[in-house]
Amino acid sequence: MLLRWIPWKFLIGRAARAYNILDPVRLLARLRGFSQPSEVQEPIELLRAGIIFQARGLINARVIQYNLDWIWPYWIEKQFNPQDPSFVPRAFSFGHVNLTQRSWTAVGRPDLPVYPIVDPHGLMTPLYNGWSLDFWLLQSDGPDIVPSKLRHVDQQVTFQPRFCIRTQAENAGGSLVSKAWLKREGGSPVLHTRIEARSKKGGRLIVSVRPYNPEGISFIENIAFDTSQVAFVVNKSTRVAMDRTPWQVLFSDYEHGDVANMLFAWEKARMHHVHCPLGLATSAAVFKVAAGVPQTVGLTVPLTKDFRRETRKWRHDIQSDDSAIPCKATLPDPHLQMLYDNAVHTLAMLSAGEIYPGPFTYKRFWFRDGCLMLHPLLCLGMVTRARRHLQRFIEKQRRDGYFLSQEGEWDSNGQVLWIIGRYQQLTGSKVPDAWRQAMLRGARWIMTKRIPVTVAEPHAGLLPAGFSAEHLGPNDYYFWDDFWAVAGLRAASQVVAASAWPTLAGELATAADAFYACIEECIAKIDDHQSWGGIPASPYRRMDAGAIGSMAADYPLQLTPPGDTRIWTTLEHLMTHHFVGGGFFQDMIHSGINPYLTLALAQTLLRGQDGRFADLLQAVAAIASPTGNWPEACHPFSGGGCMGDGQHGWAAAEWVMMIRNMFVREEGDRLIIGSGVLPQWVQGRHTIGYGPTLTPHGSVAMSLNCSDGEVTLQLTCDWRDGAVPVVDIRVPGFEPERLVDDSQKIRLNRTESAN
Repeated sequence: MLLRWIPWKFLIGRAARAYNILDPVRLLARLRGFSQPSEVQEPIELLRAGIIFQARGLINARVIQYNLDWIWPYWIEKQFNPQDPSFVPRAFSFGHVNLTQRSWTAVGRPDLPVYPIVDPHGLMTPLYNGWSLDFWLLQSDGPDIVPSKLRHVDQQVTFQPRFCIRTQAENAGGSLVSKAWLKREGGSPVLHTRIEARSKKGGRLIVSVRPYNPEGISFIENIAFDTSQVAFVVNKSTRVAMDRTPWQVLFSDYEHGDVANMLFAWEKARMHHVHCPLGLATSAAVFKVAAGVPQTVGLTVPLTKDFRRETRKWRHDIQSDDSAIPCKATLPDPHLQMLYDNAVHTLAMLSAGEIYPGPFTYKRFWFRDGCLMLHPLLCLGMVTRARRHLQRFIEKQRRDGYFLSQEGEWDSNGQVLWIIGRYQQLTGSKVPDAWRQAMLRGARWIMTKRIPVTVAEPHAGLLPAGFSAEHLGPNDYYFWDDFWAVAGLRAASQVVAASAWPTLAGELATAADAFYACIEECIAKIDDHQSWGGIPASPYRRMDAGAIGSMAADYPLQLTPPGDTRIWTTLEHLMTHHFVGGGFFQDMIHSGINPYLTLALAQTLLRGQDGRFADLLQAVAAIASPTGNWPEACHPFSGGGCMGDGQHGWAAAEWVMMIRNMFVREEGDRLIIGSGVLPQWVQGRHTIGYGPTLTPHGSVAMSLNCSDGEVTLQLTCDWRDGAVPVVDIRVPGFEPERLVDDSQKIRLNRTESAN
């Protein structure tokens, strides 16, 4: 009790003045003055993640710049190179973090919740947040092949017969190829890697254990070589087994520098193990490469520890899950096809256990990302998996009805109610009673959380100020939260109505309408000089990049009609003032081109029948990695990731939804077929199509058979209860059609302008 009476603020302020430094209490008060008053100033989950991230940055700053003679990962080789567009000056940096090449690809499967990652130049990190393996070819006569130091390598993914990441580096004298894939052995996952080296004049293939990963230093204190098992043993726990015995095995610690600098000083580096108290041990297995003869080495790394940690609560559910994906896209553009296939793979992989927005930096749970990733999984027909995750969502709900993943973010309740409503719509199945009760608790939380309408402030009737989606700005009364809440209340009303509770359903619908009317009234009162006729992020904000959050009213929620004036004005403002390289540039926090927000705007253009959606689609395709992934935001010059995870689940989700809606989309009670088919896709002789995808009316598969100018639409539908909905066929360049019966095949007629 005595501690409460100690005048901490006074004492801290007096100490600050005594040492002539800024008063941290007054500074924090100043900082908070830039945001609206909120019950939660800084969500502890984000602070914890930020502390870990910046702590690594401090270690990086202490280690990397003083040891630039080491072989470092690709991002360091570029970001520390003053002649590279990725260069970042370091003079006043608090820490050194990867800001320009946050791009990597997870080696994963839809049935295994473990995520080894491979960076753009082949550096492989087997364990979550762990050390890495790198591969080099030192040639007897000619330049060495060290992938991280090369300007370009070729990297691609293959999906058959298994998902595999292939990285190839080469020069005039030789080539180095690595392949990585995941395999289940004895019930546990094992990472397999195969390296092949070729050299015209011969040389040495190096397999090196490295104390870092794509975010920086990852400590290795001990490395040993087990001759009986032909394996490195890293940190006394993880084995890197080899299928052949190396010619030399070398070790080094921090005092003696990188083992790479000792590859020709055998006596100094020759030993059976190394211990480095600073955690910067390195090692190398050396294999001879004969002139003109390929040398191959196979590696295996068991991932048992990561697997056990991830499946502690999930294992039974994972084994009973259906990881098959019935919905397929057939696109005439090979690049767009690869991006779609990999986006589907990413969603399935990142939802194998808990649903994560990324395999590395964002290997944490958010309701927001989870809901937006579950939506395409439902549309793809992965109902069993979606149901499993929704059940977990219900279990995470607090007693007061709050779906909490991060304190101070008020969008999650609306999002969870909305995705449960979509589950009922798309599957045609009534939700379990436990889900319905959770929805009612969640709806009550929304209604009681709102600011009273009697408050004489512009934010009257809205949800409280909060962090919302984190990248919209400081704490404020964000319309993003409110639009999601309205959509959630309407979803709850529909779910309850399907359970024959008309009175309660009516009350929820009335509450949703009253909330929406309050939002509209609030927006209408914003001064035109502030809003420019659009919808800013909050009633207290001018039009800026944060207004992207208000676009949720159009997509995905469809609270506004297509072409709504305020939505369209907001869209045009964003495209005029906040686009770089053809994509939406999020100035706040992300400071990069955001793929998933660009695609959300493309959805609004598609819904408004504006052909510019295709430009945004192609812009997002252009910034994808060679392996078909997107980070959360892309650096405008380096092209690499500058924010978030290097393989972002939300971005993959929006790509899948974009392609799906181009072929089959919902507008109110109607289905619209083919409105996003690009004109060049219907040229020549081929078939394109999509499906079967789930819709509120049943499953729909469509294909367009193109033959020298003639196009025939083939529909394969399984209408729920045999009821044919209103189906509008809107393929650009062809006369509109309306499906009036259960016709399956329709020959499309070109418009006069198309002819």
